Order: sequence, then structure tokens, then C-alpha cells
Amino acid sequence: MITYSAEKQIFKLDTKNSTYAFGFASDFALVHIYYGKKIRNINYWKELLNIHKRGFSAIESGMEEFGSTDAIPMEFSTFGNADLRLSSLDLKFKDGTNISRFSYRSHKIYAGKPTLKGLPSTYIEDSAEADTLELELFDEVKKVSVTLIYTAYNDIDVITRSMRVKNESSDEVYITRIMSATVDFEAAGTEYDFVHLEGAWARERAIERTSLIIGNQEIYSRRGSSSHHHNPFFALAQKNSTELAGDVYGFNLVYSGCFTAGVERDAYNTARCYLGINPSTFNWCLESDAEFQSPEVVMVFSSEGLSGMSREYHKLYRTRLCRGKFRDFKRYTLINNWEGTYFDFNEEKILDIAKKGAEIGLDLMVLDDGWFGKRNHDKASLGDWVVNPEKLPNGLNGLANKINEMGMKFGLWFEPEMVNPDSDLFRAHPDWAIHTKGYSSSFCRNQLVLDLSRDEVCDYIIDCLTDVLSNANIEYVKWDFNRNLSEYSSEVYPEDRQGELYHRYVLGLYRVMETLTNRFPNVLWEGCSGGGGRFDAGILYYMPQIWTSDCTDAVERFEIQYGTSLCYPFSSMGSHISTVPNHQTFRSASLKTRADSASMGQFGFELDMSKMTEEELETSKSYVERYKKYCEVFHKGSLYRLASPFESNFAAFEFISEDENTVILVCGNILCKTSSPIYNMKLSGLDPNADYEKVEVEKGELLVDKAEIGRIFGGDELMRRGINVCNCRDFESLMLVFKKIN
Repeated sequence: MITYSAEKQIFKLDTKNSTYAFGFASDFALVHIYYGKKIRNINYWKELLNIHKRGFSAIESGMEEFGSTDAIPMEFSTFGNADLRLSSLDLKFKDGTNISRFSYRSHKIYAGKPTLKGLPSTYIEDSAEADTLELELFDEVKKVSVTLIYTAYNDIDVITRSMRVKNESSDEVYITRIMSATVDFEAAGTEYDFVHLEGAWARERAIERTSLIIGNQEIYSRRGSSSHHHNPFFALAQKNSTELAGDVYGFNLVYSGCFTAGVERDAYNTARCYLGINPSTFNWCLESDAEFQSPEVVMVFSSEGLSGMSREYHKLYRTRLCRGKFRDFKRYTLINNWEGTYFDFNEEKILDIAKKGAEIGLDLMVLDDGWFGKRNHDKASLGDWVVNPEKLPNGLNGLANKINEMGMKFGLWFEPEMVNPDSDLFRAHPDWAIHTKGYSSSFCRNQLVLDLSRDEVCDYIIDCLTDVLSNANIEYVKWDFNRNLSEYSSEVYPEDRQGELYHRYVLGLYRVMETLTNRFPNVLWEGCSGGGGRFDAGILYYMPQIWTSDCTDAVERFEIQYGTSLCYPFSSMGSHISTVPNHQTFRSASLKTRADSASMGQFGFELDMSKMTEEELETSKSYVERYKKYCEVFHKGSLYRLASPFESNFAAFEFISEDENTVILVCGNILCKTSSPIYNMKLSGLDPNADYEKVEVEKGELLVDKAEIGRIFGGDELMRRGINVCNCRDFESLMLVFKKIN
């Protein structure tokens, strides 16, 4: 619910359990008042501002009663005024100045939520699900308007924000900085930690938690994508907060390109959170009467710790960000040939692998890189999406039909945004590859990036994939992106618009994905970027699952999936059993551990299944059956993270089904130690007055208590006494299933 009090000049946004409020101290001073646990009323807020008359801070006309905006928690700020902290919006004008000052013009509150032109965003299916505020501000001198867009969901603790800028002058205006959201936390610098997800290729989304420093703490990408190195997500967490308790604020940008995010703690201990397009790769020319829409920020407040915050994100993204047939549909179990064969395969080899997959009950065979052009290595043919007849003499249609006859679906790998210099496409259109005239191009995996800021390039990609997908029964596509952008300039855009290219690339990408996913609604699309290099909410709008990491090692995946789950649901995480020793870490983990780790995500195999022993195949079949039995608990249930592999030698996840009748505990041991303490796992979120029956037990489990199937536990017993787990063997895992007794 969103309300406005004209008497108090307060906008109040209420979700199920949280309140967000701001108001006007003057026509131009939009002040942040409160964000946190839900409160009934806000009174006397202006009286509290007069303590902010700080020395050596300029005071704008009309603000004498309250003090400088440089010391007040602001809701919106621009450069060149008294507030000299990092701003919400920076503009540059024809006269060379970059000062702007926006005052109230109008506002409207309505039921529902708007879409954002050309951009992914969360959505509603009924106008009663959310209310929206559009608050319009206007700079009378420069003739520019800004519309701040807020949506408050009613039954989930989510508030979304974005900004629309319109040039109402006759001159061009340049946007040099645009943050989709800034939120000031007054006197909070010593009370909160900065929690974010750092990483690298094959080590994505590791959790880092640090105290707020005085100054600016920033994460960012300038790589053309959201990147392996930082994710466009962070949280502000109360010092004493844990996974299960304490106040936590989450911020996530629904965007797949260059971003910046951080917290600026000022001299007066106010913490300004901000999130938006990275200004170092952005300079947008806004012509007369043109508009610019920023990406959406999704904000979550939870008083139930980090896991509580995650559950809100998971529910929203699973049901109101992901779209289409596969949003709620049970996803396919699959076998992918990449780590099993790399480029060395033919039709017979793929059919051999598919046959074994069919025998153990898998739904889908995925043919990865190497099926097109002269693609026998990574030095040629990207861009030439025509089947290689030497490898596949019967074409994709012939292969798909044979796999379909086995009772399996057929899927295919593409890397549509890339081109090799050794390709027919590059020879015909060398200018389509991103480059800067006069400079040599950098290579990664022997490839260049196609310039998706150009319509003709986007149309080529759409036409190529349409042709392939229309001529064979392909029911799954893995969309890869294996390098970052560099040497990015354009010969078709004028000098003063070169700063638009990174954002225009993302807009082009979204146009291509929107067109293809709508054209082929029965295809399950999976995103990938060297694994998890573009694992973001923007991609999830088009593709309901993403290959979480190129590291398929089960033990590493406990960490990677744990960190990813801070913001993104397990239903979005592709996770496979691979061979041992693992191709990335050379570690050998048991088939059980590999299955337990993979079962939490979208389950599959990444190996040459034709080389597995009969015993391994039979055991794998049991894990496929187990996954199909419980997958909706992992993907639609509530997650409680019980033990962090970043803080201990152990990882533990608890999942509770939507109907609250099934509880699954998954634990993963890293390294054992002699005479080490026992881990006590206290479950969460159970009914303390109900009983739970242990219905699944496997050999080799880590339980100290070796009770068999059928033992009854009280919900209060499981939450308060817990279950003891021993640290007895390297890389061993445990999966327990309990059923609530009604």
C-alpha cells in the first residue's frame, strides 16, 4: 500500500512487514525518513531535521529552518547543490554547466505496476498485488523532468525503484550518472556491515562481509556484463545479524551490463546506499523531448536475517521475474556432452551418451559447442550457425529425431553474441565485431564480440537462431557468452554518442532475447557466461535458469551455490554431476556427494555417460528418481542456510516445501580433522507442535545418531536440540528428508 499525507508531506510505502517513507522539507528537498520494520504512523519528522545544522555546510534558500542537505538523509540528490555526496543523478548541459535542481511537480498513486520500456523488470499478474507511486520533479531552469517510480508489493517485503528522465528543453542534455536508487541510513555507519558477492571465473559469488568504512565502499563492473567478479547485489546487514536473525536490507539491480553499487559513509555517520549503471562507461545524449529509463532496483527488508532476505528475493524472482511456460513447470533433467567430449564427437558418440541417459531416466540430451561450421576447436566458426555435416551427417533434425525416439528431448548450445575472425560471418562483415579503429583488438578464447548496439547485428542473430530452431525439434537452448567487452567504440555512432554503446549493447541483447523467447515459448532457455559471469536478474527475466559456474566440482559448488542463494533461488541454478577427478579442481568426490550438491539446483550430468560402469549408472538412476521426487521442495520451498562454508569447514541447507509438509536437510563436509568438534544442526521454520518422521536415510551418512527410517522427531526437538553431524570424512555429504505428521 502507498499513501500520501498532504498535511505531513509524507509518502508512506507499506509492504507486508516493512515501511519505507520520505517527504519534502522544501519544494526541492526530498528527504528520506525511514526504512525498516513496519510502523503505523510517522509524526514530527521535520522537527528532527533541525539537528543537522552542521558547520561548513552550505544551506540552500528555503532550508534555513532545517539545515544543509549535505547532512540530511536525502531521497534524491543532484550534483552542484549543497549535498556534495555521491548523487542520484548528474546532468551536463549545452552551456557547459552540470548543476540541476528539481522541485515537486506532481505525483500519482495507482494500483498495479508498470513495465519498463526495453528493460526487464519484476511484474504483477493482478493489479491488487502492488501499488505504484510516480513522483514527478522538474528543473524549471533547465527544463528537464525526473519521474521517480516506486512499487510496493502488498504480500511480500519488496519495494522496487527506477527513474525516468525527460528532456523538455530544445537543447541536448547529457546524462552522466543515473542511480536507479539511493537510500540514506541516518546515523547507521557503525551499526551495519556491507555484504556482497565477489569472485572470478569458476569461483563466482563468494560472500564477503566487511564493516562500513568512512568514505566510499564500491563494487562494480566495467566489463560489458554483470561479470564473474562482482554481482549487482549487496546487502546492508546489522552488526549482530546472522542468517536467521537481525535486520538486513537487500539491493539488487535488474540489469546485465556495467553497473556500480556501494555505500558512502559520510562524516556524520550517514550511510548512502546506491545502485545503477556504471558512470565510467556511460554518457547518454538525451535529445529534445526524449526520455531515458533507468533499470529497476529490487529492495528487500527482512528482520529475520540473511536467510529471511533471501526467501523474499526467491519468492519474487521465481514467480514475478521469471516468465513463461517453464516458470512453474518441472524443469528437465539432462546430460550435456561438453566435459565428456569437448569438440571431439560425432553423431554416433552423442547417441551413445544419450542412450545411457535415457536408461537412467533423464529427460534431455544437450549437444554443446562444436556442432556448427568448422568448429573442431575454439579458433573458428563462431557466427556461422550452420551444422557441420562431417560430424552430423543427418543434420540436427536427424539427430534430434533419433534422440526423441529414445524418449528424450534434444537441446543445443549457442554463443550468439560472438564471432571468430576465422568465420564466414567475419569475412563478410568485419565491421560487425566490436573494435576501435586504429587499435588492435584483444582476444579471449580466440573470439570477438558482435556489436549488439547495431540493429542489423541483432537481426542477424535473431534470423540465425530462428532458422536453426525452426528446422529441428530443439526444446532447450544453452546461451553462452564467453568474453567481456573491450576496445568498444563504433563507426556508426557520432563522437558525442560513444558513451552510449555499453548500455545500447544491453538494450540490443534484451531485444534479441525478448524476440526469441517469445517466438519459441516451448524452448527451455538457459543463460551462461563462462558459467556464472552473467548470473543476474536481468537474464532471469528471459531465461528461468542459468549455468551457475563452469566449476562443476561438488565441493566448490557448495560454496558457489551458497553465495548465489543470497539473492537468487535454487530454481535458477544449473547444477550437474561431473566426472572425477574434476576437470577444474582435480578433486575426487563420491557420486553421492556430487548428486547431493547437484540436486539442489537444476539437476543434470556433465560427462561421458557411455564410460560409466553399470553400478554407477544404476546408482545414478536412483539419484535421478530422488531428484524428480523432491525437486519442487528445492525449487519452490523456503530456504534456511544453517552453516556457511565461508565461515566453517561445513555447509548446510534446509528446504521446507510450500505446503510445509516436507523438510530436506543437505550438508556438505569439506575437510575432516581428527578429534574435531561435532556439528550440531538446529533446523528452522518448523512447527514446534508438530512431529516429523525421518523418511529418507542413505548409507555413508554423516549422522552421529544412526537412527533408521521411521524415527519420529518433534519440530521443537529438531529446532532446539538439533541433529549432530560428525566431521569424519573429506568431501562427504548428507541428505535427510522428514515428513510432517498431520
